[in-house]
Amino acid sequence: MKKTFVVSGSSRGIGFELVNLIAAQGHNVFALSRNTETLIASETLHPIGIDITDVIALEKFLQILKEQKIVVDALINNAGTLLNQPFSETTKEDFEKIYSVNVFGLASLTRLLLPIIAPKGHVVNISSMGGIGGSSKFAGLAAYSSSKGAVNILTELLAEEYKETGPSFNTLALGAVQTEMLAQAFPGFKAPLSAKEMAEYIFKFSMEGHNFFNGKTIPVSSSTP
Repeated sequence: MKKTFVVSGSSRGIGFELVNLIAAQGHNVFALSRNTETLIASETLHPIGIDITDVIALEKFLQILKEQKIVVDALINNAGTLLNQPFSETTKEDFEKIYSVNVFGLASLTRLLLPIIAPKGHVVNISSMGGIGGSSKFAGLAAYSSSKGAVNILTELLAEEYKETGPSFNTLALGAVQTEMLAQAFPGFKAPLSAKEMAEYIFKFSMEGHNFFNGKTIPVSSSTP
């Protein structure tokens, strides 16, 4: 059955592989990104140039979907930004920049789309192992990892708030994946998984995971702890 997806952060890395995979499988996907130059529109792939920190732009996007009577089956909050910098040098503005995308933008997009997400739909938040208590932590990621911890808790709260009506909410806390963002933050580091491999997993989870989970943060990492 053909489904409709909305995916943020779709111009590169996991998001890019994900929207192309979804479209290739014959599903409709609205691919959100500030820069859509890498995305090729097709019958199933619909690039949308948007900054998820811009609430007015998000409201306009919602209006377009409403006018087309679109019902969203899965929202995948993949957009994120990373800062690798010593805490002593990380300013309030640095924290705000990270949180504006990773937490506030994610929350705004989710809140605005909720009225048109199917009751049996699935909201999948893409987080990080760094946001899970007890996992390995890395110096320099105070703003990034703490923002992902906020996403994990937000997921639990939304699942509780909407448990009677739907949709379902889950978080995938990813380990290291070979993406441009990772390469910029950790030059020379080689991750065990490719963006395409992770995209395949996220796609399958978005289609099936809510049949088994709700309000859960699921580690997706080939390393321990």
